[in-house]
Amino acid sequence: MRKQFLFLLLTLIGISTVQGQTKSTKIGYIDMEYILQNVSNYTEAQNQLEQKAQKWKQEIETKKNEIQKLVEALKIEKPLLTKELIEERETEIKFLEKEVLEYQQKRFGANGDLMQQKLVLAKPVQDQVFTTVQDIAEAKQYDFIFDKSSDLTMLFAAKRFDISDQVLRVLNRTEKREQLSKKQQKELEEKEKKEDALDENPGLKDRQKALDEKKEAREKIIAERKLQQETKKKEFEERRKKLAEEKEAKKNNAPNSTTAEAKADVAKIAQEKSEAAELARKKQAEEKVKILEERKKVIEENKKALEEKRKKAIEEREAKKNGTISEKVTTNNKVVDSTKIKIEAAKQKQALEKQKALDDRKKIIEANKKALEEKRNKIIEERAAAKKAAEEKLKANTNKN
Repeated sequence: MRKQFLFLLLTLIGISTVQGQTKSTKIGYIDMEYILQNVSNYTEAQNQLEQKAQKWKQEIETKKNEIQKLVEALKIEKPLLTKELIEERETEIKFLEKEVLEYQQKRFGANGDLMQQKLVLAKPVQDQVFTTVQDIAEAKQYDFIFDKSSDLTMLFAAKRFDISDQVLRVLNRTEKREQLSKKQQKELEEKEKKEDALDENPGLKDRQKALDEKKEAREKIIAERKLQQETKKKEFEERRKKLAEEKEAKKNNAPNSTTAEAKADVAKIAQEKSEAAELARKKQAEEKVKILEERKKVIEENKKALEEKRKKAIEEREAKKNGTISEKVTTNNKVVDSTKIKIEAAKQKQALEKQKALDDRKKIIEANKKALEEKRNKIIEERAAAKKAAEEKLKANTNKN
């Protein structure tokens, strides 16, 4: 790259030396990136392409999430699966991962759809720019015009040699001319001539720029003054209106009526406040009564339980006295037998629940296995169909040839 630049520089110096005796060399440059960013059609198409790229990214992300779910499911179910099933699922996951990588490469690779569409998008505008640059070079007798955004290294470039804005103006003119009438086209041509004259004479351009800035500043000051006048006028109008209303109110004894209304409003607010306070007091009293009733209820229940316990203790004492110990032993044995029966029933219930859980897990594994089998068969069928279609297409092409 450096060798090419040096060769180009030496060639340029040689040409300028040869032609230096007759005339000075005229050089300019453009910034292609700046031009493309300011062409409306290109920016709109670029936005559409960005939206398409975002959609592709979302598709890739969705596929990656699905693969991650399959990986997590395999981790959970691995202890319950056979070696063949595990290998089959791992193969399936690897195939899906490879498919996602291929899709990503197809869309965002070096020769992917995104890069191809960007090139297709930029080419018509670049062709227009090249044509415009040639026209400007011939019309204004430029010897060399470079592209600042290309591989050519430009260590320094003075702004006065930049003709990017001129190229943009020409491109925009061609767009505008198609939509204008003859009269408007004439006016536009006169305006273009003035702009071209300014471009050819940098001093005149700077002077015109300074005049435009002064004009803009003057217009801004005038607009600010008008705004101040409008605000003052508005304030005066409001003050006058207010004074007129006060005079009317004095005539009609309005102050008495306004004070009466104010008093009524104050009384109404005070009444609402007192009613709200009364409601709050009633609610609080009801809550207190409710709490007291609940406490009484708890005390009564405790008292009843203690009474029953005391009666039971007295009965047991009486039974001991009357020789009913043998009966108690038999009842204890019955209690023990009943507890054993309950324990056995609980064990059986637990065993049944475990069996049910195992059956449910087996059903889930079978369902997952079936779903994977169907998915695998579907993928195999899709591949076979794609292969068949490719073969038919190849056969058709060979028949045509």
